[in-house]
Order: sequence, then C-alpha cells, then structure tokens
Amino acid sequence: MIRIGAMVSGGGTNLQAVLDAIDAGKIDGQVVTVVSSKEGAYAMERAAKHNIPSVVISKKDYPNGGFEKALIDHFKSMNVDLIILAGYMTILGEEFIKAFENKIMNIHPALIPSFCGDGFYGLRVHKAALEKGVKVTGATVHFVSPITDAGPIILQKAVEVLDDDTPEVLQKRVMEQAEWILLPEACEDIAKQLDEGEDKWALI
Repeated sequence: MIRIGAMVSGGGTNLQAVLDAIDAGKIDGQVVTVVSSKEGAYAMERAAKHNIPSVVISKKDYPNGGFEKALIDHFKSMNVDLIILAGYMTILGEEFIKAFENKIMNIHPALIPSFCGDGFYGLRVHKAALEKGVKVTGATVHFVSPITDAGPIILQKAVEVLDDDTPEVLQKRVMEQAEWILLPEACEDIAKQLDEGEDKWALI
C-alpha cells in the first residue's frame, strides 16, 4: 500500500480526484497527510472529511530560511512513498526536491513542453494557449526536478480547444477531461509497482 503526501494551495480538486480513486479501490494506498501553503485552503476541508491530518507550512513563516527543511522533516515523519503537488502554488527548492528525488509528482495543465516553465501556472497557461491559437492542449503528469516543469514525463492526455473558449472554460475542460483522470492514474501505476516490490519507478 502506497503512502501519499499531498501538497495544496487552493480548492483541491485534483486531491479530490485521487481520494475518489482510492475510495473506489483503484489505488492501493492512502493519503496520509495534506500540506497547504496557506491557511484557509478548501483542500484542507476535503482532507478533514476523509480524516486526513493536514498542516500549513508556509514559506512566509520562514523568512530566515528553514522552509525546505520543515517540509522535509514533515514528510519524512509521515513516512511517505510519494508526494503529489495537487494545485500547489509555491516554488520548491532543490534541497526539498533532492530529498525526495523522483518521488514528487506534479500535474501541469498543458502538454509539456508547451506552455510550461517559470511563470506558467493556473489561468496563465490557458490564456497563453488561446493566444497562440492552438487547437489541442491537455495536461501532463511529471516528476518534479529543480528546473520548473522539466522533470521526466509520466502521463499526458490531449484536450480539444474550441473556437469560443475562454481561459476559464478551457481550464475547466482540461481539469475534467485530463487532470482529474491523469493524476489518479499515475498514482495507481506507481502503487502497483510498489506492490510488486519495485524500488525504482519504471515510469522514469
């Protein structure tokens, strides 16, 4: 059984997709902790409804350093096998990423390498796709590396762009048709590998 730690900043719809997949028996695992970058994130309420302990670890609370170490200490204390960034809006540093190398997954709302990297997050991604005039966009699950959105790709799924799309409409379609499908699938694949005794994910 895989032990998953989730990092969130907002509503937590991607977290909910993973929780639903666990409840449905698709993922042999459990979310054992939810870490929010800020107080009041609705994702923490989703965690509470599933009796999952949550905590706020905010970069602003560590003006003199120590933020990365606080994250490392927390996730190690929870003995996590995998960390998922489910709408997490704080840039992670190299210290944290190297402590959990190839064990941190992110969901990005575009088909990497398009519309990714520094500055591409949230609605900005969908605005850029519409401004470029692409006919297909999508989402990508990838492992996190020190370079933003440059880690090994795990899964991708394409989503059609329609002529009358707004960034908000396109964002919702990408969530429904790609993000909420891909992240649980990636967790399921890694959980199966863990059950089979793999010590290095075959997805990388």
